Amino acid sequence: MVTLAGSVPASAATYHASLDGVSATLTYGGTSTDPHGTTLRVSEGGRVVYASAVTTKFCGRLCWPEPSYGSGGGNPVRVVRLAPGTPDVVLSLYSGGAHCCYVDLVLRPTSPTHFVPVELELGDPGARLEVLAGNPDAAVVTADDTFAYAFTDFAASGLPLKILRLRGAGFVDVTRQYPGLVSRDASRWLAAFHSMAGQHYDDSVGLIAAWAADEYLLGRATYADAYLDQQADLGHLRSLLTPSMSGRAFVAQLEKFLRARHY
Repeated sequence: MVTLAGSVPASAATYHASLDGVSATLTYGGTSTDPHGTTLRVSEGGRVVYASAVTTKFCGRLCWPEPSYGSGGGNPVRVVRLAPGTPDVVLSLYSGGAHCCYVDLVLRPTSPTHFVPVELELGDPGARLEVLAGNPDAAVVTADDTFAYAFTDFAASGLPLKILRLRGAGFVDVTRQYPGLVSRDASRWLAAFHSMAGQHYDDSVGLIAAWAADEYLLGRATYADAYLDQQADLGHLRSLLTPSMSGRAFVAQLEKFLRARHY
């Protein structure tokens, strides 16, 4: 059973989450966007196994607790099983700024009495924790933030699906193991691309880039390349931010971009 509770007074906050004997408590003073003395404590079976000030390689102590998972009643701390064995503790943090950045601090049990932090930088999209078919442990379902600004501005950039699983001391990309989800994501981006017809495809490259990435993951690179060439010849591939990143020039850059990122 999972229990969640949180209270956020103007000058301090305490959040709590627990699962199967593992309990996590986050405390800080100040305000939610300007906290101080942020501390995370983890107990197992009533015994404290981790207690430390919250800090990350990404932003030191400057990030503030903020949930990126869209559930848990606004609680930035979760206790969830990301891999077989003792549950893991996940603390969601945010750096602030117009377009950045979520980072998760994951406390991974290496023994019944020892938890170690694993840092996961998510960028703009944030993520959700979800149990997917064929595996009882939760996966991190997010999007590939490297596509933001790659070919056009952020608002017009498509971010293809990305699924991560905790393996040992880090996360691995397992997106290819879920072709159904990838195919659904591809359909979404293609529909968004077609919707640009009403604006004469004036800023379409970000959307079709996300579609192509999904198609590559599905093993349909040849089909994707042919479709991109067709759309280039029709004059449908354009970028408002970088007009030179249009047509066949865009296709060449996208294919290079996808190969470099192992799509």
